[in-house]
Amino acid sequence: MDDGPSPVEAQQDKVATMLTKKKRDSKRFRRKRRIRKKVFGTPDRPRLTVYRSNQGIYAQLIDDLAGHTLASAGSNDRENREDLADLEKLEQSKAVGKLLAERALEKGINSAVFDRNGFIYHGRVAAVAEGAREAGLQL
Repeated sequence: MDDGPSPVEAQQDKVATMLTKKKRDSKRFRRKRRIRKKVFGTPDRPRLTVYRSNQGIYAQLIDDLAGHTLASAGSNDRENREDLADLEKLEQSKAVGKLLAERALEKGINSAVFDRNGFIYHGRVAAVAEGAREAGLQL
């Protein structure tokens, strides 16, 4: 009779999963530090940083000299939550990029430097950049 893994085996699997998540996150943080040494935002050309979670995607324009966020957008913004809810994650990401670019252009920001925040430039992260470019923000 095979009733599945024993409690000890289940606990070992859980620990192994936790360790791989920690390792994955630490690798992303090392990439993030390496990128941030080279990428710097100014008031004229702020840093467009992206955070990707399993649930959503968030982007913001940051002036690193003053330490202020100039504009932000996310897949859970109140104004656009209903519009984005029925889209796929990739389409949501592109819409977030367009929304951020529109908010930046309203504030007179025409160009930004892209910070992928340690994430691979592929899929949803790349879609944010593509959406921002389509809306008129120079990256």
